[in-house]
Amino acid sequence: MRIVVDFPVPTDRAFDYLADPRNRPAWQSSLRAVADVRDEGAAWTDVTVVPGVRPRMRTTLADRPRRWVEEGRWGPFRARLELVFEPDSTDPAGCRVVADFAVRGLGLGRAITVAGRSTVAADLRRAAAAVRDRR
Repeated sequence: MRIVVDFPVPTDRAFDYLADPRNRPAWQSSLRAVADVRDEGAAWTDVTVVPGVRPRMRTTLADRPRRWVEEGRWGPFRARLELVFEPDSTDPAGCRVVADFAVRGLGLGRAITVAGRSTVAADLRRAAAAVRDRR
């Protein structure tokens, strides 16, 4: 299931904002902070609101401003988020972000994926508002 969120900024601005892990706590509801940001933002640790859950994250693809992919690991779980950035044909000042999210591990991955999709959509809507307010 694809998640589609309209952003009120061009693809390059949306990409730059979403791809920078230092911006994540402002829009990602599961995060308190990010730590250990390395390699110009290509690797970091999510400090989540769940005690003891600190997935190690990394960017696995960055094709600015078209596509960005992150993968994370914590315990037996692996998560992947892919964002595709498309110009908005109805609003030349905006873009559309299409997300695909999946979790794998311990036979619970599918359930976590299904439960997490609404959170990912809400987080991306919050990101769209945050990047709009940065103008």
